[in-house]
Amino acid sequence: MRSSTTSRPAPTTVRLAVAGVLGLALAGCSLGAGSEPPADGGAGGSGGSPSAAESGGTVVLRTHDSFAVPEQTLAAFTEETGYTVDVQSAGDAGQLVNTLALTAGDTDADVVFGIDNTFASRAVDAGVLAAYAPAGQPDSAGTYELPGSAGEDLTPVDVGDVCVNIDDTWFAERGIRPPETFEDLVDPTYADLFVTPGAATSSPGLAFLLATVAEYGEDGWAEYWQQLEDNGAQLTSGWSDAYYVDFTAGGGDGDRPIVLSYASSPPFTIDEESGEATTSALLDTCYRQVEYAGVLADTENPEGARALVDFMVSPAFQQTLPESMYVFPVDDEVSLPQDWQRFAELADDPLQLDPEQVSQNRETWLREWEDVVGG
Repeated sequence: MRSSTTSRPAPTTVRLAVAGVLGLALAGCSLGAGSEPPADGGAGGSGGSPSAAESGGTVVLRTHDSFAVPEQTLAAFTEETGYTVDVQSAGDAGQLVNTLALTAGDTDADVVFGIDNTFASRAVDAGVLAAYAPAGQPDSAGTYELPGSAGEDLTPVDVGDVCVNIDDTWFAERGIRPPETFEDLVDPTYADLFVTPGAATSSPGLAFLLATVAEYGEDGWAEYWQQLEDNGAQLTSGWSDAYYVDFTAGGGDGDRPIVLSYASSPPFTIDEESGEATTSALLDTCYRQVEYAGVLADTENPEGARALVDFMVSPAFQQTLPESMYVFPVDDEVSLPQDWQRFAELADDPLQLDPEQVSQNRETWLREWEDVVGG
């Protein structure tokens, strides 16, 4: 197996040119430029207040490379509150949290988006966040709230399932029964057919590692990975390489019909003639990922930061998530695109681990994982 650095991916329309969609990252992108931020926005309240609209200013958003909200959406935030948004990318989700932890107390940003449930405890333990709960948070978001103090600091914004995906057309053309379970992936029938991003530097790759820990326990997951390696599983530099290069349905010349991706990936493989998705997600292999936003403890613009968190749980922002970020909104009253209603669904019983268990064991598991795949 091989592995290398990657950013957090976002599934993109396969029907579009592959090369053109690999660059979703907005590294260093600034979507707004405003006047100097107010020295102190005051305590409490929403950024939609008259004082905010009158004062204006810039809200600096620190996020991961895959943040891809339409400019008009952020423009709507500016129109509503008077604040412009300066988007600063910080690598993948892991790099985002690590950077915040290393610069705690001296962070030149106001608000963060993209901390997921696998890294949330690290950010909370580092003290980089200030408690805040948006008044307009949809009721359905409560399902995804973190326990303890993390739940006071981080607001759930979107949810997605990392799942094994298969190329149904590939298996149908060869008369081979498609795999359905983790155990199928180590069956000789599926030797040399599975490709997955590595766990050490890839957010979905880490989610798959955690899925195997949840499935096989702390005493059994490493043996399972050894079986995957023995059965010819391939590691790539990240999700983009796995999906667009090695997956048979990713638009390239891939030769592997089984890939780690998302429950929301099948809508992007709809055949134009049949109108049906040519891939499907194996919902028994899914690990639940939730992304959160939070106000940074050392922000110089707390009112603007709170206003942006408020906006992220509003219908105006939530409805953009499926087609811009390829994740499900936490507001279950937001209508999903028609293709998502037909071909994308969250798992009824996704694999999950206690965030505290992940926090305590993540680095140990990664070292053990590297020993297995590098051996």
